[in-house]
Amino acid sequence: MGVMTQYIYPKGRPFKVVEIDRESVAYLNEVYPKLRDNIISADFLRLDLNDVFDGKQFVLTGNYPYDISSQIFFKMLDNKELIPCCTGMIQREVAQRIAAQPGNKTYGILSVMIQAYYDVEYLFTVDENVFNPPPKVKSAVIRMTRNKTEHLDCDEKLFKTLVKTLFGQRRKMIRGSIKQLFTQQPPAEFFEQKFMTKRPEQLSIADFVELTNLVDAEINLENV
Repeated sequence: MGVMTQYIYPKGRPFKVVEIDRESVAYLNEVYPKLRDNIISADFLRLDLNDVFDGKQFVLTGNYPYDISSQIFFKMLDNKELIPCCTGMIQREVAQRIAAQPGNKTYGILSVMIQAYYDVEYLFTVDENVFNPPPKVKSAVIRMTRNKTEHLDCDEKLFKTLVKTLFGQRRKMIRGSIKQLFTQQPPAEFFEQKFMTKRPEQLSIADFVELTNLVDAEINLENV
């Protein structure tokens, strides 16, 4: 219903609204007639973001649908060169996961993947009582600002696979869950290296990069 739009649109910056719900689009067209040519009636998850501002960078912001917020942020990562900053409101638990540091129980896939490329700020919590009707969960506003990392010092595709694999069995030590990444069993000395007796939530992003390179080297030995 334009809760955020009413404050952003008057600033006079190039501005696009993405809305999948047809009734909401009709409402926005009626209440904000000047916005008519800037409303994209589409599914954000299927949208080619290069088409939004003709390949130019833009800030992504919104009150994100809680059920697909993680998917939105993975799409942000796939288009990170277009999005120098992302901000908005999501479910508090998701915000806490994104901002979590190593050693925290909420530290996981979202934490590692987003913090590898963005600096994350948990700005504030939004109480459920400010909504009508009030939801059963608290919300939070976060800001993610692109850091200086252009490329990780490893195979980024393997990095992503490694992170997802290890956190898929987060209660296991790494030496147990990492075996899934190999078509052949690595030699015993591979499992004697550092990290192997740790659990994934204990590893920093730099640790995941180093571990990715160790796995990559072992896979290459398999293929020799």
